[in-house]
Amino acid sequence: MTIHIRVISQQPPGGRCTLYAGYAEVMARHLGARVVMEYSEHRDAHNFGFPSLLINDLPVVPADRVMLMPGDIVAELQVWGVSAWELTELADALEAPLNRLLARATR
Repeated sequence: MTIHIRVISQQPPGGRCTLYAGYAEVMARHLGARVVMEYSEHRDAHNFGFPSLLINDLPVVPADRVMLMPGDIVAELQVWGVSAWELTELADALEAPLNRLLARATR
């Protein structure tokens, strides 16, 4: 199955928008996902404003309702039939964009 990723971001991207774009880049590399970036002035993540990450046109909703974590993405990709082997490798790779965001926040 082909995975389509859509990231909806503000322009210029802020913290979570940059994080979600980083997640999309990782999924493109590891899964061959097709990624589309869209820019919006509308802030409303769960109704497709920014910051949003959609997999196959469905929004991935953070477990904490605030910020997507690698586990949220992995859980959604399981629904789409991505193999456990691919998800294990992907979960590790998704930590890199998150760690970059956290490092910037602590400076």
